[in-house]
Amino acid sequence: MPSLESANTHAANLYWLAFLLTGQREASVDVAVESLDSPDGNAFFSAWMLAWARKVVIAKALGAIRQELAASARRMLSRRGRSYPPAPRNWALGPGTTKLQIEQALLAIDVFPRCALLLSLFEGLSLDDTTLLLDGDRELVRSAQACAIAELTHNLATMRETQRA
Repeated sequence: MPSLESANTHAANLYWLAFLLTGQREASVDVAVESLDSPDGNAFFSAWMLAWARKVVIAKALGAIRQELAASARRMLSRRGRSYPPAPRNWALGPGTTKLQIEQALLAIDVFPRCALLLSLFEGLSLDDTTLLLDGDRELVRSAQACAIAELTHNLATMRETQRA
């Protein structure tokens, strides 16, 4: 049987996933609570239940921000071809990088590219699944992923440089 500490960790991770997708603390609490509000299964099903809960969080979080996603997708279309400054050559994600720094760097990215990055890179979803969930087209999602990776790298590098100064 999973421990209370393990259950709390899973709940916190589900909340964080919802928060990173929506960028909204209140909506994220609602999404996480609704996703976990189901009868307890036995230990045999715990891994399956956790995977299912992550899928429910994703669906509910994206549903909660559907209008913001659509507006962000339109912004992505209008800035196609824009390049982002590369991170400094010697930049690398330091071992001391905190969850809060990653959160801040991710939340600084507009919602559509952020969600494209989270779903594909962090959650490991295919391009087709990410495209379906974001209600976009493949090229827009690909562009959003590239944009988000460049922005995330830039944001983290900038944070690191700011801390050094």
